[in-house]
Amino acid sequence: MGSNAKMMDAVRADAPVDEEDDFLPASERDRGRVVGLVLVDIVNGFCTVGAGNLAPREPNKQIATMVEEASRLAKAFCERNWPVFAFLDSHYPDKPEPPYPPHCIIGSGEDNLVPALQWLEKDPNVTLKRKDCIDGFIGSTEKDGSNLFVDWVKTNDIKVVLVLGICTDICVLDFTCSILSARNIGRILPLEDVVIYSHGCATYDLPIHVAKHIKGALAHPQELLHHMGLYVAKGRGARIVNSVSID
Repeated sequence: MGSNAKMMDAVRADAPVDEEDDFLPASERDRGRVVGLVLVDIVNGFCTVGAGNLAPREPNKQIATMVEEASRLAKAFCERNWPVFAFLDSHYPDKPEPPYPPHCIIGSGEDNLVPALQWLEKDPNVTLKRKDCIDGFIGSTEKDGSNLFVDWVKTNDIKVVLVLGICTDICVLDFTCSILSARNIGRILPLEDVVIYSHGCATYDLPIHVAKHIKGALAHPQELLHHMGLYVAKGRGARIVNSVSID
C-alpha cells in the first residue's frame, strides 16, 4: 500500500464522514418535502480538460464522475418538473479573485456549462445564476438586496436542497456553510435540510511536486481535500450521501 493510500486510511479513521447509503428525492416528496437540485460551477473552466488555468490538465476520474452524475440527476429532475438551480462561475477581467489566477472570464467559454449540461440553459425548469465570487449564496444577492437563491427556495416551497458540483472544499463548501447558517436563523424559508452527494462533487488535483514549481501555489491533493470538504460540511450540519436514486 502506497503512502498516499495509508494517509487517506488514517484520515478516514480519524475524521470519518459516515455517509448515508442512499437518498430518494421521490420519497422526500411523498413526505411533503420538495427537493431542489443545486449544481455548483459545472463549467468548462473547472471541468473540461485544457479549458483554462483551473481546468484539469488531463482526464480526471473524480471530475468526470461528478459531471456524469450531475447530468443524470439534472435530466431526471427536469423530466419530472422538479426545481433545478445552476450556478456558473463568471468573472470580469478587471476583477481578480485572489489567490486564484484568472479563470472563467465572461465570454471566454470557460464560464459556460460543460457540453453535457449546456441544454440546461434552454430548459424552462432551470434557474441559472452567473456568480462572480466563490460563495454562490453571496453571489445570488441582487443590487436591491433580494437574493435569487432565497427567492427560488421560497417560490418552489423547497424544504431540501441536493447539492452537486465543484470544488467540494471551496465553492460547494462555502455555499453549503452559508445556506446552513442562513437556514439556522430563518433567512431561507422553508428550507430544512442540505444534502451533499459525495460522488456528485469533485475538486482539483495539484500535487506538491507540481505546486512547488508554481510561484504562490498551494499544494491541493484531490482525494484528501475532497474528503475534508465533505467532513467540514457535515460538521456544519449538512447530510452527506453516497448515492441518489430517483425511481
